[in-house]
Amino acid sequence: MDILDLIESRASYRGAYAETPVPREHLDAILRAGCAAPSGCNKQTTSFIAVDEPALLDELKAIVMPRIGDTAPAWILVLTRPIVAYRDRVFNVQDYSAAIENMLLEIKALGYESCWYEGHVTDDDDLGGQLARRLGVPEEYRLVCVLPVGVPAEPVKRVRKLPVEERVWYNGFGK
Repeated sequence: MDILDLIESRASYRGAYAETPVPREHLDAILRAGCAAPSGCNKQTTSFIAVDEPALLDELKAIVMPRIGDTAPAWILVLTRPIVAYRDRVFNVQDYSAAIENMLLEIKALGYESCWYEGHVTDDDDLGGQLARRLGVPEEYRLVCVLPVGVPAEPVKRVRKLPVEERVWYNGFGK
């Protein structure tokens, strides 16, 4: 599949997942895609924890209310550290955003679906902190995202995107 076709075919999947396990080699490929993302001044502020052990996954799923990725056979949790990269600039948000997008594309390329759950995990109720503590994540890291991974058990719903012509111009705004 052409990379643009892959990008345009990806959607946020919030449905149920089939019971099909995600092989470790596929999780490895997804994690490699995340690690290959660009990083401001190469500070590599983003790290990951893949969880595919059913009992641990059930414990983590029970922490998050309302539930997300409840039937997914694997989760990837995204961690970040705010490291000064240039003068007083910190690029960890850009770093983990690029890493997540790379992983979402590899997830799709391997025939799985996922959804970028961040706001739900980083709200004031500290769900990300609870997940991080359960996983033994050191204090200097912040858990910012959960990516459930699995084979979709329901049709993938596509959202309507605005036409490119309404969002893209050349040589100035609106031209």
